[in-house]
Amino acid sequence: GNLSFDSFQRLNRPHTIMQKRMPKHVAIIMDGNGRWAKKKGKIRTFGHKAGVESVRAAVRYARENGIESLTLFAFS
Repeated sequence: GNLSFDSFQRLNRPHTIMQKRMPKHVAIIMDGNGRWAKKKGKIRTFGHKAGVESVRAAVRYARENGIESLTLFAFS
């Protein structure tokens, strides 16, 4: 299934991640932000804004954990 922003934040907690071996490259396919917003009774742009926050969180996590390459595919 899809990883929601809330799920990503829970995974981003330091005690949840084993930091022994981190990948050098991570790729994330982001899709469904508009549908996610619609399910919550919001407009599509609300979902796109949440997607931007997810990107920021992913970039921050990669930087803080030594992931050298981060590839993001975003579909609207």
